[in-house]
Amino acid sequence: MFAGKELAKDLIGKIQKTASAIPKDITLMEVCGTHTQTIAKYAIKSILPKNIKLISGPGCPVCVTSQKDIDSVVELALSGVSIATYGDMLKVPGTKMSLEGARQQGSDILIVYSTTDALKLAGSNKNFVFFGIGFETTAPMSAVAIKKGLCVYSAHKTMPNALKILVSSKNTKIDGFISPGHVSAIIGSDAYKDINAPQVISGFEAVDVLASIQMLLLQIKKREKKVETEYSRVVRPEGNTRAKSVIAEVFEPEDTEWRGLGTVASSGLKIRAKFAQCDAKEKFKDTLKHVKEPKTNSACRCPDILLGLAEPAECRLFKKSCRPDNPMGACMVSAEGACAIAYKTG
Repeated sequence: MFAGKELAKDLIGKIQKTASAIPKDITLMEVCGTHTQTIAKYAIKSILPKNIKLISGPGCPVCVTSQKDIDSVVELALSGVSIATYGDMLKVPGTKMSLEGARQQGSDILIVYSTTDALKLAGSNKNFVFFGIGFETTAPMSAVAIKKGLCVYSAHKTMPNALKILVSSKNTKIDGFISPGHVSAIIGSDAYKDINAPQVISGFEAVDVLASIQMLLLQIKKREKKVETEYSRVVRPEGNTRAKSVIAEVFEPEDTEWRGLGTVASSGLKIRAKFAQCDAKEKFKDTLKHVKEPKTNSACRCPDILLGLAEPAECRLFKKSCRPDNPMGACMVSAEGACAIAYKTG
């Protein structure tokens, strides 16, 4: 049993009452994969009123990493560069193969739990690259490591501009966002103010998610579009100023490719020229120029799932050829991926 049982019952009653006063179907997107885990673990979808639908969004960093970035790092590995990265990245399919496939062919692929680990492993190895992924949550750690001399292939991304794309897209119908708690702890609630949609930054307990749903429904009922913070015990309007400062010192914004979303303006974090000696894209540009345009599995619906346009079960590969032990798409790889969560929880 989870903490806050009585509070949860009260929130469920309030959600039902508020939803009954909204005469239309409502679609809410939880952006963060950890929220998707909580929603699945406590079967929150099953207790919501019929006119309220929850969909998953592009909040899994492994899932949204572009095919081109996967192929590029695989190419580095096959050329003899030692690659260190987080464990979830190893099984993401590339055009040729995954990083795990490269390791089976003899490439030096190392799993780390932090950039501190990567720095220790790198030592004096000049052919060592850390594959940096993630949003504003992990970018500060990469920035500090770069300042200490770690060579990084940056696939880091920032969240606000991706949400703007989702709001403006004609293909998606999103009435409100359960916004990410971890990212917001870094960038702060003020970072979302120019996104024209109801938003509630949520914590990760079941009662946090239920409270955030109720807060969103109240906004929608009142026809409001603003940013609210349910996760106020951690998130501040200004965010973590020290973390933001080190990100700004080491990185600059650039247009970058997201799986599912395509190119999103100024949503990538490019290593600044002053740290070019630690930029794998610059250091190994002669190797990377041979990477061809990627090919994706057209049967895999991971891009649609990241946009909330499809549920995992609607992909014909799900639980058949695509399983955690044999992932056909990125959404089945990470513990935060919608397909992996759906596979595990049913």
